[in-house]
Amino acid sequence: MKRSAISKLRILYRRFQRSNSPQFNLVWGFFLYTIAGFVLLALPFFHKTDVSFIDSLFISTSAVSTTGLVTIGVESSFNLGGQLVILLLFQVGGIGYMTLTTYYLLFTTNRISSWHQRLIGTEFTMPETIQIKDFIRSVILYTIVMEVLGTIAFYVAFSDTGMDGGQAFWYAVFHSVSAFCTAGFALFGDSFESFTDAPGVNAIIAVLAIAGSLGFIVATDIWYRISGRSSRLSFTTKIVVWGSFLLLLMGTLLFYFSDPDGGDGMDTLLSAFFQSMTAMTTVGFNTVPIGDLALPTLLFMTFLMYVGASPSGTAGGLKITTLTAMVAVLKSRLFGQKRVSFFNHLIPFERLYVATSTFMLYTSLIFLFTFLMSYSEPFRFEQILFEVASALGTVGLSTGITGDLSTTGKWLIIVIMFVGRVGVLTFGFALLARAKKDDEVLSEEGDLAV
Repeated sequence: MKRSAISKLRILYRRFQRSNSPQFNLVWGFFLYTIAGFVLLALPFFHKTDVSFIDSLFISTSAVSTTGLVTIGVESSFNLGGQLVILLLFQVGGIGYMTLTTYYLLFTTNRISSWHQRLIGTEFTMPETIQIKDFIRSVILYTIVMEVLGTIAFYVAFSDTGMDGGQAFWYAVFHSVSAFCTAGFALFGDSFESFTDAPGVNAIIAVLAIAGSLGFIVATDIWYRISGRSSRLSFTTKIVVWGSFLLLLMGTLLFYFSDPDGGDGMDTLLSAFFQSMTAMTTVGFNTVPIGDLALPTLLFMTFLMYVGASPSGTAGGLKITTLTAMVAVLKSRLFGQKRVSFFNHLIPFERLYVATSTFMLYTSLIFLFTFLMSYSEPFRFEQILFEVASALGTVGLSTGITGDLSTTGKWLIIVIMFVGRVGVLTFGFALLARAKKDDEVLSEEGDLAV
């Protein structure tokens, strides 16, 4: 009887899933993971100290969204079991919850249903040259290889600081997964500020974060090129790589010249590079106090968090490809071109619609939540703007105000972190989607002066 009841519930749940849009299913899945994480983290069994329900929900949302903003210390508030729950949450959040389900189907049946393909296509925007089966396999393999290598490198680095073997191993595992998933969670109370002058640790984080933020599309595309399945890299990969390089270079130079930390040239350059990298890749670690940075540096870091990195990677933000599409629209308009292109590549109108919609909605949300938090929080404007951009971009950097947020402020950040992880356009579709009406009659009297 019990098995029969469970089977009926499964059938009903599958009907519920298939009756809704892929966007709704994606939002629903991440919501369930967030609630499951909240329930586990709310259990006193996982606590070192008392943790309120709102803080448990905040940490769970931050982990699933791979943001890294925290209202309480992770190491000081949660025991090893609680820390493991947090790690599992940002691991799932980093590679995408549908990826694990789809890989299991591939592993057991060697096929993917059309329904799963639509969901994967919603969670990861992929060029037509990449097959979903190859993409899923590359995501899992790429993640395992990078996180294992990161764990080994971190273990050596932490052991050299005098940590005992057990602690060094756990810290290595935790921070390797956190860095690759650009989650920004650290077991050190000051993030990595005590490692400002440790080039080795800085380099490990940078390699893992850049590898994760460049995205699984780039990794798959490069593998196609190396294995001979493709004769050239895709336009998306070229844009992501060059865009990331230029933004990182600009951020490093601005930080170096506007906010020197008082050290010698190489120490200052390392600090400038790391802070720019952590904002652009949305990894969220920092080696200097963010609240002490000069206003121009804070504003440019806000811009880097706003843009983010690659689509279909572990990073958040608007995405370099979306910014590229907006630049292409502007260029084509200024030069009076009828078609929109970038570096002699024509951009399809469907992609332009998506990019324009994402740009407008993303920017509007930053304005809206900054406006709302300016009512509920007593902090300066640039601190609130930085916090909102960090939350929506799933970055995790803060000027130091997260722990002092009011209950209202925490709820606002929870919402914006969740929206940032599922994607602003996906979230909008999930709320407003309706059945397509291809034969919908539209009035032709639509002249609009702009």
